[in-house]
Formats: sequence, C-alpha cells, structure tokens
Amino acid sequence: MVYSLAYRRPPHVEPRRISTASGDSGPSIDGTTIDDSRDSSPDSSINYGIPDALSFDRIIDGGTCPPCTTRDFMNYLIYIEHAAENLQFFLWYKDYVRRFDLLSQNESKLAPEWTREQAEAQALALKDNPAPMKSMGTDAAAIFKGTDFANPKATVVELGKAGSNPFGTPPMTPKSGDHDSIAPSEYPWSDSGSTLRSGFRATHNKRAAGAYEAADVKLQPFTIQPFREEISRIISIYVVEGAPRQLNLSSKERAGLLHALAVTTHPTAFRHVIHTVEWTLRHQAHQNFIRWTICNGNRPRVIFARGLGIAGILGGILAAVLIVLSGAGRGWRVLSAIGFGIGIATLVAAWKGMCVVLHGMHHRHLRPWELFAEEDNASSSLEMKKDSFDTLGSSNSYEDQPWVAKYDKRNLIRKVFDREVWIQEPALRQIQDTIFCQALLGSLVLTAICVGIFVALPKGNFY
Repeated sequence: MVYSLAYRRPPHVEPRRISTASGDSGPSIDGTTIDDSRDSSPDSSINYGIPDALSFDRIIDGGTCPPCTTRDFMNYLIYIEHAAENLQFFLWYKDYVRRFDLLSQNESKLAPEWTREQAEAQALALKDNPAPMKSMGTDAAAIFKGTDFANPKATVVELGKAGSNPFGTPPMTPKSGDHDSIAPSEYPWSDSGSTLRSGFRATHNKRAAGAYEAADVKLQPFTIQPFREEISRIISIYVVEGAPRQLNLSSKERAGLLHALAVTTHPTAFRHVIHTVEWTLRHQAHQNFIRWTICNGNRPRVIFARGLGIAGILGGILAAVLIVLSGAGRGWRVLSAIGFGIGIATLVAAWKGMCVVLHGMHHRHLRPWELFAEEDNASSSLEMKKDSFDTLGSSNSYEDQPWVAKYDKRNLIRKVFDREVWIQEPALRQIQDTIFCQALLGSLVLTAICVGIFVALPKGNFY
C-alpha cells in the first residue's frame, strides 16, 4: 500500500523568527498556532509530507519504531541539526509537569500559578523599563572558573555582551568521571529537588543567583517551594547566557522567565518559553527529521546511486545511437529502453535520497554513531545514552566520542557498502514505497519519450 502518487517529502525548514502571541495558542507563524498543529487531522498532516503515524506526538509518546523513535529524533538533533537542547528541555518540562501534579495540595500551594495577567503585566514593565544587564561579580567568576560554566577568557555575561557566535561548537562534554555527580532525569527527584550533590547544588544555585542579578531580578529566599533547586539548575543549564545547553531565547523572553521563576516554581512560569520551544520542534526539527529519515542510504551511497543512474541513462543513449547509425530495423531501438528505464528510475530515487537496491530489501544504512556502538565497550555506550537523555546534564558536544575518529578513517568503498539494517517502522516503509512508485512512473514516461524520439529517426546504414 502506498500514499497518493502526488506525495511530496517534507520540505527542509530553515530557522524562522517566531512571534510570541499573548493568547493561549502561543507563538505563531503565518497565522498558524501550536494548538492548530496539535488539532490538525491526518489529511492535513499528510499535506506536509508527514503521515499521522509519524506525527510529532506519536514520536514523543513512543508510538513509533526505529528509525523514527524518540532516541532517533534525539540523535538527529545532536549529530545533524546540532540543536538537541530544545528536545531535552521539552522532555524535562513534560516530566516536570507530571511530577508537579503528583505533589500534595499543601506542597503545590507553596508555588502559586503564574497567571497570564501577571505575565502580561511583567512584559509591559520590561518594555517600559528594560533592565540593564549587569556584569558577573568577581566572586561568581571565581566560582565558575575552570568549569563548564565559565570561559577561560571572559565571564558568561561578558560573553553575552560581546555577542556570542550561535554557530560555534558548544563546550566539550565532561569526562566519564564527572558524570558520577549528575542525576539522570529518569531518576525521581525528592520533594525539594535535592538529588544533586551539595557541590553541584551550590554551583548551580550561585549561577542562577548571578542570572537573577544580571536581569535585575530580586530573588526572595523561597526555599520551601517545591523543586526550587531543580529550577536553579535548569536556569544554569538552559537559560543563562553562555549556558551549556542555552536555549535560543530573546533577552525579553529570558528576563520574563527569570522574573516569573523568581516568584514561583509552578510550571506555568515556563508558559511562553515552552511554547517557543515546542513550535520549533513541531514545525522545524520534526519536519527536517522525517525528511532526513526517508533517506535510506548515507551520502556516499546516494552519490554512488546517482552515478549509476547517470551511467544507465548514458548507456541507453549510446545503445540507441549505435542502433540508429546501423542498418538494423527500428524495433531493435526499443532495447535502449532498458538503460533508460533503469537509469532514470535510479536517478529519480537517488535524487530524493533513496537507493533502490536498499529499498528492494527495505533496508537502510546504519548511521555513523550506530556503526561502532557494538564495538565500543558497555560503559561508553551507556555514557552516550546517558548524555543525550540526561535532560539535566552538560553540553551536547560529541567531537570526543570514539566513533567520530573511527568513521573519518573509514575508506570510501566501505562507506558506500556500509552495514545495513531492516526498517521496522511501517509508515516509513510506506513513504519509501510511494517514492519508489513515483520513480518508476517517472521513468516509464521519460523512457517512452526518449525511445520514441530514437525510433522516429531514419536509419543511418553506416554499417
């Protein structure tokens, strides 16, 4: 079974500026809101090249098979798009809302809801009286010196003033020994959010205090609010200028979030920020991920397939020309259709990122980070898994992972004929079947035109 022959792959979405609406639906582009995308029907989602079976919600909820799982999505954002912080923050927020709802009524009352009226009033106040960014104090700079949270040449706030490069390589991930003090996100937090060791807890608290001070926010000592220490770590990892997983927030969004978090730890304090993050995931990262996943071969294999397609077309042209120049009958010229048909079908499929040989077996190439997973020891594999899904971990740098150097040393021939694995996701196989049928149909039409042209030519009778 295939989709409509008019099916088109999801277009590649470049980063776009989004506007944060004051209504319930949050950010919007071209009049479309997040709630609109959530409520869209399967028919409307397929218009973007993504069937309902591969929707964003299905992937996040674990309703898909490899290579379209949440882990595959995370790997894509880390290794291809280099923007995994959005998904990591989104997963943390979903878990945070769940854990906050499990609190007793007495505990939840300690963190009142951050209403929309408060948010709008705070936004107007920031608009009328923007808070100047303050430099980090010498004491705070000394605390962060030599850690992931400090630059050897400048403090975090000073880097923000100088203008940080959004395309620069993030700080390197700490060594395996450093992860002993990190509590993975799947481990339950205590009511006070105190699963962190005291040293890291103090560091994150002081860094969060520095962020409040830089945004001219007066933080009250609400130590009895639930998850206050966890919120401090979130600020130091995702919100502060130069943070290891800094979210792409404007200065107004950052200041508004810090003002809200200074008052309460209720999940509604993240309302506008989570809308921005979710919009980016749904309408940019998700579409690009599905488009990338449709490709069943690595880049060397796809280029090789394109070369084979061109060679097949050239072979068909050569055969047709030789037959036309000879004294053979016109019927023999139809033999050139073999080269035209195979070459055009292979080229069209390869142009959409598919290798017809791999598709015939419903196989795909293993990704570079998957190739050496079994060769690496168990501790390294566990560390890589822990790094990406530890939503309260450190940076997303991967340059020091063992597979990078190993794959660079791999010769071109081995890359073309890399290891393969069966595609488990039915919806993805259905998309690839549709593209293959489109390639066959296009090849049939173009082959008929090309062969018809050569059949119409008179005999050469040169030999």
